[in-house]
Amino acid sequence: AAAAAAAAPAASGSEASLLDAIAKQGELVRTKKAGGAGKADLKPDVDRLLALKADFKKLTGKDWKAGMAASAGPAAAAVSTGHSTDSSSEADALSTKITEQGNKIRQMKSEKASKDDIMREVGILNTFKADFKKMTGLDWQPAGGAAPRSADKKKEEKKKEEKKKEEKKEKTKPVVKAEAGEMKKQTRLGLEAMKEEDFSEWYTQVITKSEMIEYYDVSGCYIIRPWAYSIWERIKDFFDGEIKKLGVENCYFPIFVSHAALEREKTHIADFAPEVAWVTKSGESDLAEPIAIRPTSETVMYPAYAKWIQSHRDLPLKMNQWNNVVRWEFKHPQPFLRTREFLWQEGHTAWSNSKDAQEEVLTVLDFYAQVYEDLMAVPVVRGRKTEKEKFAGGDFTTTVEAFIATSGRAIQGATSHHLGQNFSKMFDISIEDPTKASEKLYVWQNSWGLTTRTIGVMTMVHGDNQGLVLPPRLACLQVVIVPCGITAKLSESATLSLVQSCHDLGRELASVGVRIRVDDRDKYSPGWKFNHWELKGVPLRIEIGPRDLEKKQVIAVTRHRGEKHTLAREGIAKTVSDLLEGIQSAMYKKALTERDSHLKKITDWKDFSRLLDDKNLLLVPYCGREPCEDLIKKDSSRAEIAAEPGAPAMGAKSLCIPFDQPQLADGQICIHPACGHKAKHWTLFGRSY
Repeated sequence: AAAAAAAAPAASGSEASLLDAIAKQGELVRTKKAGGAGKADLKPDVDRLLALKADFKKLTGKDWKAGMAASAGPAAAAVSTGHSTDSSSEADALSTKITEQGNKIRQMKSEKASKDDIMREVGILNTFKADFKKMTGLDWQPAGGAAPRSADKKKEEKKKEEKKKEEKKEKTKPVVKAEAGEMKKQTRLGLEAMKEEDFSEWYTQVITKSEMIEYYDVSGCYIIRPWAYSIWERIKDFFDGEIKKLGVENCYFPIFVSHAALEREKTHIADFAPEVAWVTKSGESDLAEPIAIRPTSETVMYPAYAKWIQSHRDLPLKMNQWNNVVRWEFKHPQPFLRTREFLWQEGHTAWSNSKDAQEEVLTVLDFYAQVYEDLMAVPVVRGRKTEKEKFAGGDFTTTVEAFIATSGRAIQGATSHHLGQNFSKMFDISIEDPTKASEKLYVWQNSWGLTTRTIGVMTMVHGDNQGLVLPPRLACLQVVIVPCGITAKLSESATLSLVQSCHDLGRELASVGVRIRVDDRDKYSPGWKFNHWELKGVPLRIEIGPRDLEKKQVIAVTRHRGEKHTLAREGIAKTVSDLLEGIQSAMYKKALTERDSHLKKITDWKDFSRLLDDKNLLLVPYCGREPCEDLIKKDSSRAEIAAEPGAPAMGAKSLCIPFDQPQLADGQICIHPACGHKAKHWTLFGRSY
């Protein structure tokens, strides 16, 4: 006993040093992952982390868990818990098996092993967990929580927090206006981050302070507030109207997908497998078979299509659903852009011939381009995805690609896929071949989708350091009317007359379809209201004061440029309508000019990385081979880790093969010097969200 007691302090010291080393190594791995490092790059660091955890277990007899602190030694731990050393070690051993089995399953998923093999290993894992519960009376729980922090780091964080509180006090502290001798309270209503200096923080502040998004307690999920949802509704109204003209009907299929349905299409679902969320319990009972939450609906809808389509008279079948999907993203989540649950529409159509199906693909893609260019005032490049980037299981994918100039990154706006006969053969969606009696003809299919990512793209393209900037065609409110000049000296009758004139103007504008609000709240000053509506991005503000009434005029201020216009009260409805259209056009032209200034056409690899690092899109000659595309991405990446996860460190990927193709020179070789193959297309490359 004395020997054990003497050994305890030394063991505890070694344990503490190992815990510190594990925490530091774990932080290194997380930082590299956030920076977009690949598996090969991460392997040495991950192996080092696993070795440290193995050393920890060898020393302490316990699996490492996040949040651990150095114990007083194995003997003391055994006494304090009240468990025998034998039963504790058995439970620890079983816990180790569970952890190792879970790691094995995750590894198999990342290597895209077959579903049968994975489910077999899941069965073994469930057996281990059942044994653990039988032994301990508790459900097995994985390690959780944050990595342990050193005392120095805690002190440093505490100091930072205190400093932030002091700064906050300073920002709201009353200040004296010398000329008037009155006290005025200053508040930080607007943004505190600059778009050009800290784009990620700027974006977060814009979407929260403009009341578009509220954060939620499930990571990667967000509350879409009315100000943002109204934008989605306008997109929905436009697109829904256009597809209904094509004869598309709306429907709704269940959110749950059986394991058998997913298993029928392994190739297609393989890309989604790591992101599929599974329901495994009902209350306290395990389900007989896990049920997936849809990451997309091909496997949900197509068994029904096989029942409904029996002859050529049942074609074309054109269906669309507005719904939500869940993809359990493990990458850096960003509201609207990369979330675990998002809203979208997904259209699924079936045809008796390839020609008609392919025509629809391009028609729908044009609708998507109109959403971006005509509604959102965001220019896009229409094109076709490379073989590497196309939709899994499809014949080809078409896309509209947008560009965020501040970050120098492209973003996929929407996609329209021609699936060919691939899915119809998997799900036996067929009719009798009219040209060959008694033979099956598998139908041709399309799928196409647009998501709430659109809102994030619009925010990033148009927003400025005052906040959101909304294009008039999508804005919830197009015009806000603010009565001004109401002071204690103004008579009550004059005040009432001024406010009434604001409401009269509001009704006149509303009668011609302008979406307006009269902000006559008397608890806020006109200056506060100006800042508030600027932050929310309302395209046009109209100010009316006593002198404006006398002169039969109003003052209009545009949000996108901050320009003031004096408008005659007579004929105001047409003037304002024309002004809103002018704002829409000016916003698109500005975004187009900005995008085109970052679009570089090159043929020399020496220019590739330099121009990429200057936040450009690159139009280059490309052979179309997947190995070459991998080389381009690898050789254009940078070694250092970016401040914003995945931003400047990541390599360039192919965005699309634009439909608008310049002429390739005779004998033009692919852009990558190690390739040597003849170029097939001009292809757009760039860093991407």
